[in-house]
Amino acid sequence: MGQPQKPIAAEQQILSLGRVLQSLREEDDVDVLIETTISYLKEEFDYRLIWIALYDRLNHILFGKGGITPDRDTSFLHQRVVLSPGDLLEQVVIEQHPLGIADLQTEIRAAEWRKIAEKLQIQGTIILPIRYKDRCLGLLLLGSDRWGYLLTGEAKARLMMVLGELGALLYQHEMHKQQKQTKRSDEPLLELLENLRTLTNLNQRLEAGVQATHKFISPNRTNVYWFDREGRYFWCRMSNQLVKSDRNSSNQQAPGMTVQDLSDFYYALAVNQIVSIGDARSSLKSHFTAKLLQRLKVRSLLAAPIIWQKNLLGFLAVESNEPRIWTETDKNFVQSVASLMSLVTPTESMESTIKQIQEDAQLTGQVAQGIYSEHDLQETLHICAKRVLARLTATRFFLLQYDPEQNNYQFIYQSQPHNRRPLTFTLNTLKELDVQLLQRSTEAVEIENLDEDLRFFNWRPFLLESGVRSLLICKCTQSHIPAALLVITHETHRSWTTLEKDLLWAVSQQIGVIVRQWQLHNRTTQQQKTSQAFEQCLNILTKTQNSNEVEKKHLEHTALEQIASILGCPLALLLSWSPGENLAEIIPGVIDNSQFGIFSDASIPIQSEALIQWALVTENYLTLKVDNLPPETRKWLNTPDKGQILVMALRTNADYEITGVVLLADYQERRWSQQNLNAIATLISQLAWWRRQKQINRLLESTTEELRQLNWYKHRRLEEIQRITALSLKQIHDLGIPANELTQMRYQLLLRQLDHTATSMSGMLKLENWQLHISWETMPIASLLKRSLERIENLLKQQKLWIGVHGLGQPIDEQESPKNSSLVRGVPSSSAQSAMAIAGDIVKIELVIHELLVTACNRSPIGGRIDIWCRRLDASKPSEAKQSSAIVGAEHQTSLELSITYNGAIESQLLTELHQNTLKDVLAPSKLDQPPALHLLICQNLMLELGGELNFYQLPDNRVVSRLLLPLVSHDS
Repeated sequence: MGQPQKPIAAEQQILSLGRVLQSLREEDDVDVLIETTISYLKEEFDYRLIWIALYDRLNHILFGKGGITPDRDTSFLHQRVVLSPGDLLEQVVIEQHPLGIADLQTEIRAAEWRKIAEKLQIQGTIILPIRYKDRCLGLLLLGSDRWGYLLTGEAKARLMMVLGELGALLYQHEMHKQQKQTKRSDEPLLELLENLRTLTNLNQRLEAGVQATHKFISPNRTNVYWFDREGRYFWCRMSNQLVKSDRNSSNQQAPGMTVQDLSDFYYALAVNQIVSIGDARSSLKSHFTAKLLQRLKVRSLLAAPIIWQKNLLGFLAVESNEPRIWTETDKNFVQSVASLMSLVTPTESMESTIKQIQEDAQLTGQVAQGIYSEHDLQETLHICAKRVLARLTATRFFLLQYDPEQNNYQFIYQSQPHNRRPLTFTLNTLKELDVQLLQRSTEAVEIENLDEDLRFFNWRPFLLESGVRSLLICKCTQSHIPAALLVITHETHRSWTTLEKDLLWAVSQQIGVIVRQWQLHNRTTQQQKTSQAFEQCLNILTKTQNSNEVEKKHLEHTALEQIASILGCPLALLLSWSPGENLAEIIPGVIDNSQFGIFSDASIPIQSEALIQWALVTENYLTLKVDNLPPETRKWLNTPDKGQILVMALRTNADYEITGVVLLADYQERRWSQQNLNAIATLISQLAWWRRQKQINRLLESTTEELRQLNWYKHRRLEEIQRITALSLKQIHDLGIPANELTQMRYQLLLRQLDHTATSMSGMLKLENWQLHISWETMPIASLLKRSLERIENLLKQQKLWIGVHGLGQPIDEQESPKNSSLVRGVPSSSAQSAMAIAGDIVKIELVIHELLVTACNRSPIGGRIDIWCRRLDASKPSEAKQSSAIVGAEHQTSLELSITYNGAIESQLLTELHQNTLKDVLAPSKLDQPPALHLLICQNLMLELGGELNFYQLPDNRVVSRLLLPLVSHDS
């Protein structure tokens, strides 16, 4: 065999790469791995500066592990580098990609390395990450004295292979170290658990926990701090330097601390969170971190809470005088030891706890007995408050009840020391967040420091001013807004145990039963009060109907008193007016408060007064604040600025006139219950109907009195006229009959007419003294119309009116169209006419026809035309029977339709009021109250009594029609 040839350069590089990879795989020591890598880089790559650093991802720090420099000064290569945002080293760590720098001396993003590069004359630089599975484990920095940072592909490949192998080995080493540390913590914990089983004293158990923790973690000091609830401070109960401590000892090496000084630290422990303060890292805010370290005189701290039944008993603290990075193993171990201390703590106070539970059960039992005893609410609450304050060492005990009318909480009971005054203010309603907090709560809500706690924010100023610094609050009842709240307070910052909070919760639920009973009693009392007000008010309104105006106002005043008593309003009055009036009168009802003033003599204009108009447009009652009243109203109504007003119109029916407005007022804003509002609305409505009935009665009495006087006067005048007429006839008869034949004939004719008039006048005076007498006679319609036209002959001439009568010439069996016959100022005589005769009280029917003709003449224009249409209606035909259905007994009788038409003006409102089906308000002003419309209404009602029908309407061509239905004499009768 020949001599082996000398390897070429490429082969030497591959062989060198294989050797270094083999060396890395066979080594376990991290420092040796890094030295091997540095040696390989020094031999194979031409770089004057080589630096390798390992990355601590928890603290975001690089630890220098060595390298080479041109001046052989490697001290700075072993320094610790804290990564900062924007730094080139941080960029490589985060992005995990190589970064090339052409001239490190000019790179502003590498401040420290820029100075080093200037010192060592380094320019071209490459920074590469040492990574494994997307996890950065360190950095490699290569610096050259040449400008630029080019690296050939083959050299880059070899370099990445070495760094990849180094990253995999570093990752395995880190995982192995974590597993080794985790396994090591099991043995000390098992040993500690065995020791705790053999020890009986709590201090000995705490000492064992402290010693085990100090041995495992090796800090400068390990302490157990115990929490004093009443003083709200922590004192050092156990320390590795001072084995046993007392809270009153003055030579403690570890200082105590108050909750007020370090609130964030306390609240973190209270919710079972471990507090870790290490090198450049803290689980607390920076402000509290510095304050806590200064208070304990340390630079690193690891604290785990000791909690039993949600109560913070204290905490286990591991303290170091130097910055230290706490590992997950350290945290887990401290938390585990603190949990073991929590388990062994209750055994020390087991007997006292059992005794306390028995006393609490006795206390709740006594409260429950108070519910079923005959004691009143105040006495029961007095007994309960005395025991609860003594048990919880609190200062004040008070029970709040929500008042929906005032929208605030009021004290229904409170207890305090003899040297403290009772609270006299009321508390505003809670904010929505506080209401939700109470609704979700299943235990007492605790506020240890009212100065810093923002819960129940709108109560804080009042409570702080009264000396309250901490409190417990429980809801006594379940409702949307808690109706009753039980609160105990203390004058210092303190906390309560879970057992104490559970006791107060149980007491509050029992008190809730008492409060509900008391509320039911008050509700029953209020209902009885409302019922009595209803009874008294209805008795008032049902008194004599013949009361005068003075007595009426007295009854209204008394009714307003009863209405105001339901809401407890100190002011009640009535703004009253009559239909058609423009001014309202003030009728006072109740003025029980000097803060109110009424100018009772004021005349209030109805149309411009805001309160009246607001009430008129509101269907029911209306509530408003006094601030909303205009200045014009404040001139006659003087009320407090924070007052509240309720107004309601005296409304009976939508079509009836409103004659008044009831006004109720209070000196403060209230939320009246819907039950009371409904009650007063009913009473006000009843008052409205009573007033309406009174007004109708007065109107009818007045009208009746006037008609009686008028009837008496006209009747006596007719008697006198009849007496004089009869006397004149007697004197004429006594004179004898003239001798002249013509004069004698005219004389006899006039004499018969006077006899007939006197006879008819005598019959009217005899039969129709105080009521109408309906007679029965017949008359041809032609004769009736002829007599009616003769009576208005002078009126026709004055108005130059043309009048025509149509339909009298038709035979009995025909219904001829009105166009086929006409009359001008006359009625033709025929056999058909005589057959068309009407039946009934001819005198009254003639007066009705006369009134209709007079109305037509007065409403027609000068030179106009009036038409009288006559048409026979046969009741056997359905269409005609419907038209005459209003005629009494018209089922088997034929009727005559008499229509008077003319071109004249008539108000649409008058036509509406004359319609029989229209609902009429007797108190409302109407055209039917005065002639001539009153005469038409009288004729319409009279025709109904006579068995006929009278209607008024207007045709599309604007002609006015007066349609009269009269019973015809049948052909057989």
